[in-house]
Amino acid sequence: MSAYRDKDPRIHGIQSRIRVVPNFPKSAGIMFQDITTLLLDPKAFKDTVDLFVERYRGKNISVVAGIEARGFIFGPAIALEIGAKFVPLRKPKKLPGKVISEEYELEYGRDCLEMHLGAVEPGDRALVVDDLIATGGTLCAAMKLLERVGADVVECACVIELPDLKGREQLNGKPLYVLVESH
Repeated sequence: MSAYRDKDPRIHGIQSRIRVVPNFPKSAGIMFQDITTLLLDPKAFKDTVDLFVERYRGKNISVVAGIEARGFIFGPAIALEIGAKFVPLRKPKKLPGKVISEEYELEYGRDCLEMHLGAVEPGDRALVVDDLIATGGTLCAAMKLLERVGADVVECACVIELPDLKGREQLNGKPLYVLVESH
């Protein structure tokens, strides 16, 4: 599912505010999708959050899990609006207390996500939020963390999808909702 396929009139404004930066963070042909320019436009930023809120309000989502770092920008706003708790999924050694970890591969290396034990309970209905899906490794790691503690991951939500990297195919059939597709 995608808002751009639904032809929502707000999508053009959102897409036009995303800057593409060649060869960042590494000069390996990566075309970095920079959402910081989207955040500079209050209307486009609000439209982004509103589109997600409209989709998830009334779906009994009890936890919004935001992936570090850009999932922290959109996740809390969505969680507040739909009446869910926000759980940060962080890079290693950033959370105090007991955590569980999940390693994953990304398009230019390896990384790990951690989540506080006890932040998510069995039966929680979870939404995973990030700014972008590329190869799908980060979203898969997030889903595994949540499912390991008994949560039901309802859907993943990203502002941008890079369909050429086939990340959607790695999600094992889990629904993915995106606002903008970039090539």
